[in-house]
Amino acid sequence: MGKNNGILLVYGSDTGMTEEITHVIVDECDFNEINVVEVANVTKDDFAAYDYFILGLPTWYDGELQSDWEEYFEEFKTIDFTGKTVAVFGLGDQYGYPQYFVDGIGIIAKEVLRNGGEIVGHWSTEFYDFDESKALYNEELFYGLALDEDNQTDLSSERITDWLEILRKHFN
Repeated sequence: MGKNNGILLVYGSDTGMTEEITHVIVDECDFNEINVVEVANVTKDDFAAYDYFILGLPTWYDGELQSDWEEYFEEFKTIDFTGKTVAVFGLGDQYGYPQYFVDGIGIIAKEVLRNGGEIVGHWSTEFYDFDESKALYNEELFYGLALDEDNQTDLSSERITDWLEILRKHFN
């Protein structure tokens, strides 16, 4: 088990939007200390040192991982998440890429589950308009928080606040 009681937030961001959301999450999270590292700088030891994680990424193009996550993914697949609690948030464009909306959330979440971790922070699919997504936990829930900074920026702040309320139950 990890030795650090805080949360490690690991994110990747090419345009800076996911980084901005990361700062909002850190600023709003009042129930635990969050340490932040870009996925380009994360190590396996970082994952070993914590029991609680928030992982963030945008989905690129036709359902691809953000470039730094893509580069780290082979190592990510070897991390043992047994006994670890993980929440995922992702950015996507539901109108520009309706058949790949926030696929990155699902790609990352399924790997965590495959490696023994628990995914928390499932998020309702209500109020989104998309065709398909690898991020679907079931028909009504995503594995994690889905944000659309291209089309629903006005909803992001409230969504983040509500999502952190869900995480509070699991990360205390």
